Amino acid sequence: MLSTWKNPVMKEKDHNYDVEEFSSLDDASNKSLKISNSEFDTPPNGGWFAWLQAGLCSLVMLNTWGLINSFGVFQSYYHHTLLTEEDPSSISWIGSLQVFLLFFIGAFSGNLSDMGFFRSLFLSGSILIVLGLLMTSFATSYWQILFAQGVFIGIGNGLLFCPSLSVVTTYFTSRRSIAMGICASGSAIGGIIFPALFSSLLPVIGFSWTIRAAALVEFICLSMCAIGLRSRAPPKKASGLFDRESLKDTSYVLFAWGMFFNLWGVYFAAHYITLYSTTILNLSSKEAMGILMVLNGVGLIGRVVPNFLADFYAGSLNVLIIACVSTGVMIFSWIFVSNQNGLYIWAVFYGIVSAAVQSLYPAALSNLTKDISKSGTRMGMVLTFISFTALTGAPIAGELIERQGGKYMYAQIFSGLSLIVGSGFLIGSRMVQSRKLAFKI
Repeated sequence: MLSTWKNPVMKEKDHNYDVEEFSSLDDASNKSLKISNSEFDTPPNGGWFAWLQAGLCSLVMLNTWGLINSFGVFQSYYHHTLLTEEDPSSISWIGSLQVFLLFFIGAFSGNLSDMGFFRSLFLSGSILIVLGLLMTSFATSYWQILFAQGVFIGIGNGLLFCPSLSVVTTYFTSRRSIAMGICASGSAIGGIIFPALFSSLLPVIGFSWTIRAAALVEFICLSMCAIGLRSRAPPKKASGLFDRESLKDTSYVLFAWGMFFNLWGVYFAAHYITLYSTTILNLSSKEAMGILMVLNGVGLIGRVVPNFLADFYAGSLNVLIIACVSTGVMIFSWIFVSNQNGLYIWAVFYGIVSAAVQSLYPAALSNLTKDISKSGTRMGMVLTFISFTALTGAPIAGELIERQGGKYMYAQIFSGLSLIVGSGFLIGSRMVQSRKLAFKI
């Protein structure tokens, strides 16, 4: 039964693999199939089971990033209804804390996943997300919501995100960008589903039961993922949370700094576009949610097409640089939007390029890692590093909005400049890679 389950991830030829028993606290049966090094070093790069992993990872992203990308709905609702005494900057800490914990915990969860604890991490994260939503449905104060929605769901996201991505990267090399694009497409779909759910149910059953309905969606989807996701990498021995050799990799370090600055700006619109629509353009809440759904929905294009181009034509880092520069330019252009139609058009273009940024950087980062047994650790290191800008980006923007008397230009300039600076570091990373390639040739 065990060998039958593992066969889809192996080639049909060359069945020369070694079966060994080894102890694992994460395996109820304390037995596992240990793939030989030669089999493990040759990812299938396709096949139904490999693509199934990408599809299930997409479902994970739907329930983690999809909910995060929908925070604009919460930002507006809390500001106008539930937390009217709090300023936008304070409310934005709830969403920023979710993103921060998702990234910050990446170093820990990625390393533990490499060690063979993926199953325990996934189950724990799923429980925390569902529990956090249920707690949010009963919350009535700012600190209760910050703890339930920010901390509980944030930790749960952190336990799922990096391990799920690292599982998929072990199945692909030549088609990795496409696989990452499929994974990232879930966040765009979730960015449509959750605002639509909120918009449809809130007027009928109220805030509390709407959040409980979202918890049910999370429970069903994450249960399916827990059953189907399987890593093909044999567990590695316990190691530190950081790979010190990675700090000597100039291209890797420049990439980390590039994404550090990029994350200061890229989530600004998703957090504030709903509030911007109601306060600056005087749109209704339903119209504002529609704009957020458009921004998230077109992200499906931005998460698939650029990854296809990256795999077959330009390379993931090259396309990522173009996407980051384009996103920065689009944020600057937001300054000149003055009506609802203009905002819809802007949301379409911004949604595509910003989604490309969010989907391409995991693929570009994984391509900087030659030893795939370290993919979880190296990805986790960068995610933890960039988590601090994910935490502070939206609150800084909110503070700039407050200082400008409710206007958005200062925040838009800050976010746009952050992306341009980040793009410069990514260009440096690409130049270092080019020199290495030229030297080898």
